[in-house]
Amino acid sequence: MNLATRLGKLPAYLFVDINRKIEEKRARGEDIVSFAIGDPDLPTPSHIIEHMCRAAHDPANHRYPETNGLPELRQAIAEWYKRRFGVVLNSEKEVLPLIGSKEGIGHVTLCFVEPGDIALVTDPGYPVYSMSTLIAGGEPYFMPLTEENDFLPDFNAIPVEVLVKAKLMWLNYPNNPTGATTNLDFFEKAIDFAKDHNLAICHDAPYTEVYFDDQKPPSLLEVPGAKEVAIEFHSLSKTYHMTGWRIGMAVGNAETIDALFRVKSNLDSGIPQAIQHAAIEALRGSQECISEHNAVLQRRRDKLTKVLREIGLTTRMPKATFYVWARVPSGYTSVDFTNKLLDEAGIAVTPGIGYGREGEGYIRLSLTLPDDRLDKAIDRLSNWCR
Repeated sequence: MNLATRLGKLPAYLFVDINRKIEEKRARGEDIVSFAIGDPDLPTPSHIIEHMCRAAHDPANHRYPETNGLPELRQAIAEWYKRRFGVVLNSEKEVLPLIGSKEGIGHVTLCFVEPGDIALVTDPGYPVYSMSTLIAGGEPYFMPLTEENDFLPDFNAIPVEVLVKAKLMWLNYPNNPTGATTNLDFFEKAIDFAKDHNLAICHDAPYTEVYFDDQKPPSLLEVPGAKEVAIEFHSLSKTYHMTGWRIGMAVGNAETIDALFRVKSNLDSGIPQAIQHAAIEALRGSQECISEHNAVLQRRRDKLTKVLREIGLTTRMPKATFYVWARVPSGYTSVDFTNKLLDEAGIAVTPGIGYGREGEGYIRLSLTLPDDRLDKAIDRLSNWCR
């Protein structure tokens, strides 16, 4: 049996050894508090669950769904974008529901990248951007996101010989893992740059509704002319705490949406319709859950950043996402410090190197753990430092 050579290009999963250590410690009865996973701990709002349960009893929703989703769902997505961002979308041509945004991110690369092509990828960044590029036979070119540059890429630093081969550029704001945000001025520069170099932009924006201090992040599609070159990925996972239901959307450039639909129609059978009905209820129903969720996360953010600074870790106060990006002490790598916290304090975090070379020297902590576990972790960190 001979596996495809493309698999040899995929790097080993960095967190295997760390996850193994966590499992071994828990098997020995040790209590490990984990900041490692970005999965909301608060439940999906009850009105969404109730709507899905009713839809699940309808035999019409027991059959194969269509790849492009229910027309009512596409319309609800378009309405939500108009209400939230002022962006007008054609629900037939510029909206495509997804089996979670990760699925669409993985598939859209196949629409642009062929062997020898380059995708511009942020570093640090969500690993799927570079992994999907490698699977498609292309090569990622990493755009450094540095603290000195507010975790924004410097388009002028990209070599001409790279731009000649580049077909696609990934952006992600609010940003995972750094928690950085940006504004329409930056998005306008990105759109102009893409038009100048015949690039498609894929903007991954699942965290726009996870924001603090009433500072709502913008959509890239708010920039006039953005739909000429860009699509935006969004998800109900973070906004409505629906990670387990696997539903998201891609919106924007009609040609790209059609290409993504053609790939998907040959590879998947769509989103279960009961889940689509739940998504419609989420998008059209009460939005109070968003501010309620964010109030909890902001309280957690404030408590965690306070103790991290007290023990000597440099952190920026994130304005959005549920991540805190903290610089490790001098003399440690991100993996070394991750292991030290695990061994000496019983606390699991994610080493920054797992998100790219520029993530070295940082750790990522997620705010998605119950308050009692957060308080226990804060006590441990304080005692560990002393």
